[in-house]
Amino acid sequence: MAFVLVEKQSPQITRLTLNRPERRNSLNIELLTELTDAMEKTAADEKQRVLILRGAGDSFCTGLDLKEAAEMQKAHASAEMVAKTLVTLGRTRLITIATVHGAALAGGAGIMSACDFVIAAEGTKIGYPEVRRGLVAGLVLTFLRRQLRERDLRELLLTSELIDAKRAQEIGLVNRVVPPNELESAAQKFIASILQGAPTAVTNSKRLIEELWSSSVVDDVAVALRHHMQARESNEAKEGIAAFLEKRAPRWSE
Repeated sequence: MAFVLVEKQSPQITRLTLNRPERRNSLNIELLTELTDAMEKTAADEKQRVLILRGAGDSFCTGLDLKEAAEMQKAHASAEMVAKTLVTLGRTRLITIATVHGAALAGGAGIMSACDFVIAAEGTKIGYPEVRRGLVAGLVLTFLRRQLRERDLRELLLTSELIDAKRAQEIGLVNRVVPPNELESAAQKFIASILQGAPTAVTNSKRLIEELWSSSVVDDVAVALRHHMQARESNEAKEGIAAFLEKRAPRWSE
């Protein structure tokens, strides 16, 4: 079974669907590898201009597959694939649109935030619960710091409380909030506007936005990956992930 479904909607538009609905599209190494490969292949087609990301089933994506994350021999490979996926999203010449529903959590919210546009269904829950698992949302922070005010950023990452789509729009994490049955039509409206722009001008405008930041996505992700791995290898992460899988409260050491 493919973990990422690829649908070429037109010579200019491709839709990628995260396809682990039974695990709420949690991110394992195989899914991340397929997603990155699909993005790179789509970008290699010079006619393609827009990439839509969505999730199968009842959620967009709930973050890392914590069963896999609990296997320390896979920790580095998993973290590096998350980093590669986010860098690929952040650096692609394609205009990227995330259409999210249900839940976008942790790494799933990170993939969402790395896109150029986010359209959320009413009722979607968004959050970064990493610290409650003994982890650090370092890779995600690379993108969030470009989009949010510091106070909102601290609230999201330090409390780990989930917010709804309306609140996410208020703080600048989401562009539009629409009824669930209007996600696709809202995406098409964005696409229609994007395609009216000259292809090279749109791509260069996107690149300029990135270049005007004081540091690049690649450099920021490299720094974030070190912090992420330090947390992944900690005793707190082992306890936090175990508590999540065992459906109990974590027992943090004093």
